[in-house]
Amino acid sequence: MDQTTTTTEDVKAVLVSVLGIEDRAASIDADTELLGSLPELDSMAVLELVAALEERFAISIDDDDVTAEVFENLNTLAALVDEKR
Repeated sequence: MDQTTTTTEDVKAVLVSVLGIEDRAASIDADTELLGSLPELDSMAVLELVAALEERFAISIDDDDVTAEVFENLNTLAALVDEKR
């Protein structure tokens, strides 16, 4: 398992926890669209998710990094986390 796969799984775990969607975790994979597809992921949840990712991975995510492209799917979000490490 390469680092990106591991990061994707770790980011998924944070996402599922922050959004409280443990019951739907199995249906979320690396290509699952996030914004617009997960009703729980509203603007407040994005802020909570960013804070949780910063804490979990000991990184700093700038406001400029929080874009629709980054939150397109788990892969794009994991790529940001890897970039910030």
